[in-house]
Amino acid sequence: MGIAGTEVAKESADVVIMDDNFTTIVNVARWGRSVYINIQKFVQFQLTVNVVALMTNFVSACVSGSAPLTAVQLLWVNMIMDTLGALALATEPPHDGLMKRPPVGRNTHFITRVMWRNIIGQSIYQLIVLGVLNFDGKQLLKLNGPKSNATLNTLIFNTFVFCQVFNEINSRDMEKINIFRGMLSSWIFVIVMVTTVGFQVVIVEFLGTFAGTVPLSWKLWMVSVLIGATSLIVGVVLKCIPVPMAKDTRIVKHHDGYEPLPTGPDLA
Repeated sequence: MGIAGTEVAKESADVVIMDDNFTTIVNVARWGRSVYINIQKFVQFQLTVNVVALMTNFVSACVSGSAPLTAVQLLWVNMIMDTLGALALATEPPHDGLMKRPPVGRNTHFITRVMWRNIIGQSIYQLIVLGVLNFDGKQLLKLNGPKSNATLNTLIFNTFVFCQVFNEINSRDMEKINIFRGMLSSWIFVIVMVTTVGFQVVIVEFLGTFAGTVPLSWKLWMVSVLIGATSLIVGVVLKCIPVPMAKDTRIVKHHDGYEPLPTGPDLA
């Protein structure tokens, strides 16, 4: 106890309750778990963006000799990933379901198998879609004329961004299907989503010289949004895939650093 406790007890204790209220421990554990899970959400989202952006440009450069995403576009994607993505996912408020989770052990891997399932699944979907657009987009969408290449690259960039926007919504919950629960209560998340979409419209439609884009028709905008929204369906399918729990066989040490003594008639 921080108020009624003695100085000797405070120095010997691992945790000191400053207000002498035991409910503070519950609030601390609740917020601590929320921070830990929010960081996991952001890392899952960040790794997906990095894998897709890197593989899309690398494969396209090796096959066709040119990359569909320019340097300015990648900077904008990094802004979505690092700044706006972190702001949206890291500020998610805690909910009561966090206290029903088992505590996280010291030797538990930070990137869990559930996270790898979501990262790999979303990356495969986005790479397939962007690859089809990159190599067969002109024929599928019947793009002709002198600006067909610029239009296709802009469509790829726009589709990639909307895939990340909807995947960011997917990342709100790594295991549960209902990802919209409590989203309106997180006003920072909503503002970030609206801001991202608004700036994307400005970049594509009005900053063509700076960003290397050309204005898109409403049909191509619908194509980008629908492909991005399909990430929500992919997320539902992925969350229906069971993931076996990892077994940690490593020896758990005490808080003082010593290993536990052997027990039993054969080990004593």
